[in-house]
Amino acid sequence: MRVRLAYGERGLGIEVPDTATVVTPVHRPGAGDPSAALRAALREPAAGPPLRERVRPGQTVAISACDGTRPQPRHLMIPALLAELDGLVRPEDVVVLVATGTHRGNTDAELRRMFGDAVVDAVRIVNHDAFDRTRLTWMGVHGAGVPVWLNSEWAAADVRITTGFVEPHFFAGFSGGPKLVAPGLAALETVLVLHDASRIGDERATWGITHGNPVHDDVRAIADATGVTFALDVVLNRDQEIVAAFGGDLPAMHAAATAEAARSAMRRVDDRYDVVVTTNSGFPLDQNLYQAVKGMSAAYQVVRPGGTIICAAECRDGFPEHGSYREVLSSAPQALLDAINTRTETVPDQWQVQIQATIQARCRVVMRTDRLSAADLAAAHLAHTHDVTAAAAEALAAAGPGSRLCVLPEGPQTVPYLRGAVAS
Repeated sequence: MRVRLAYGERGLGIEVPDTATVVTPVHRPGAGDPSAALRAALREPAAGPPLRERVRPGQTVAISACDGTRPQPRHLMIPALLAELDGLVRPEDVVVLVATGTHRGNTDAELRRMFGDAVVDAVRIVNHDAFDRTRLTWMGVHGAGVPVWLNSEWAAADVRITTGFVEPHFFAGFSGGPKLVAPGLAALETVLVLHDASRIGDERATWGITHGNPVHDDVRAIADATGVTFALDVVLNRDQEIVAAFGGDLPAMHAAATAEAARSAMRRVDDRYDVVVTTNSGFPLDQNLYQAVKGMSAAYQVVRPGGTIICAAECRDGFPEHGSYREVLSSAPQALLDAINTRTETVPDQWQVQIQATIQARCRVVMRTDRLSAADLAAAHLAHTHDVTAAAAEALAAAGPGSRLCVLPEGPQTVPYLRGAVAS
């Protein structure tokens, strides 16, 4: 059986046994008129009044949007917002903040590809910088003891609008919504607490769970306490087309969007597999190894202890080179995991490292990537393959007679869970 994996921008074809289980999202067609769907979300929100009734002439507006590692349709969402605000606020009173969290800022060329020239030339677009204290404002302690600094332009704006897209997230439950405030626009210190070992290590800090999840509970508490005027999220299909758009008060809007995303992405399976082939959903999500941990985590939900995960991710941006991720990964997985679980302070990139170390301490991980060498991967305790088909066949043979294979062609766009597990 031939299966096409989401890989980079072109995909990757592999051959697997006909007995393999292929788990994909429920495909939903894109909206016939995505701009109309966005206008409807702004004018007929899931909760609260329409956007125009929340904004007064002369007010300043800050709009939070995903960075370049996310396939948010910014080129559609931001123009829809600007059109709706036309006549109420001046373009010079609008700033779009790229919610980088602790990622690098996007270049001008990337911003033009992400937003379109018309938006870049019409309003200011600013990369959030979690490391520059001069551009951050103290907002108090919120949630379970989280010290909160937020982007100063966001904090000072009269009107604050989040925009994002909703998909299952491997420790925050779902993306979108309050994550566009924190960690998206938060200081490094805030992110480190949100991503500390105790929160990420909690069994409810996982795919599909938002309430009772210590990470999402605190993220939601920060957004509630610091104030969001209006929230706009979309749900996408595997072709990154808008399936549905949701607007309004953040909590109700995000609940409606996550319910829609769960219907497409959360798929139940009956048992664990000896080998799981996964991806990181293609470009832009698979642009580095740091992000590819999400695809590994999706596979980890259904691989047996001691099994093999084969992850195909292009990684055109390498590890990446910025941040401490590559350096910290050089520790042995179990030693690294033990150190994380016993330290009192949090380190940058801990969430990726902690989850990857957990996975690698319990199963074998093989990478198919064009941009990282076998030596690069070996330094991170990952095996390398040029051929996913051959690697899967070898892993099945090593597992013995009756071994079972699962394929997640869309990676974390599909999140398998075992019968009896709760996704909520």
